[in-house]
Amino acid sequence: MNKVLISVVGPTAIGKTKMGIALANHFNTEIISADSRQFYKEMSVGTAVPSKAELKSAKHHFIQHKSIHDMYTVGDFEKDALELLDKIFDKKDVVIMVGGSGLYVDAVTLGLNKFPKVDEIIRTELNQDFDINGIESLQNKLQELDPVYYNKVDINNPHRLIRALEICIGTGKSYSSFLKQPKDQRNFKVLQVGLMADRSVIYDRINQRVDVMMQSGLLEEAKALLKFKDLNALQTVGYKEMFEYLLGVWDLDFAISEVKKNTRRFAKRQLTWFKKKTDTLWIDYNYQNEDMVTTVKKALLKLNHEE
Repeated sequence: MNKVLISVVGPTAIGKTKMGIALANHFNTEIISADSRQFYKEMSVGTAVPSKAELKSAKHHFIQHKSIHDMYTVGDFEKDALELLDKIFDKKDVVIMVGGSGLYVDAVTLGLNKFPKVDEIIRTELNQDFDINGIESLQNKLQELDPVYYNKVDINNPHRLIRALEICIGTGKSYSSFLKQPKDQRNFKVLQVGLMADRSVIYDRINQRVDVMMQSGLLEEAKALLKFKDLNALQTVGYKEMFEYLLGVWDLDFAISEVKKNTRRFAKRQLTWFKKKTDTLWIDYNYQNEDMVTTVKKALLKLNHEE
């Protein structure tokens, strides 16, 4: 098994795109994006999509290939990414994956848990419950039906709660019980490379990025998407806060400060997720290109000599 996927991870605004391109150019290969926010063609500014020059400097996949009106799940991404990897690995020994969406990264590198299909009416009813009674109703149901998963999940994320509840209700078993089942094996090795920095540096970079986004037209982009604000793709940091301003709930300065605060919180969750993988190769964000490539190549040699 001499095919290797180098997965570049880390918190938002740390410089993953730059590192991914440097590695892709060195290994003369292609990049798969595992940033679920960058899948949608209507969202550019608020998702920090790579620039035209960056996209031109290395071949990228899964960047703005879907519409916000399309239903595109992490399971769809796993299937599409694995099919594409098979094709690229036919001609390349190394492929680069870049992204901060932990669940999407894990879907490709580790595989998703397999869940049985359940009646779609259950999801419809849970969505109605959420609309009428709010997130507390979902939280209480999950705490009752699956206390194990309740203590692990982000209980403020209605989509995760609804997904867990529809499995609990539809199967009569806890959602967490399906997480223990074996996953599909991969026909490639994975080297996970994480970018790190002091928390103060990460937070400064996030604040600067949000300021740049505002200068680049985040508010105008959100205004054009306001009528679609309830779509799943738009339940994300940057857009939700701008919608609050556009609806007259917040003033603009407060909305911008909330984007920064919520992005910092998101970065913290990303780091927690990626640090779970103990064999990640962590590299300081302020690396010299040559040193970074040398470090990665040494790790690849070691990985290829492991049984």
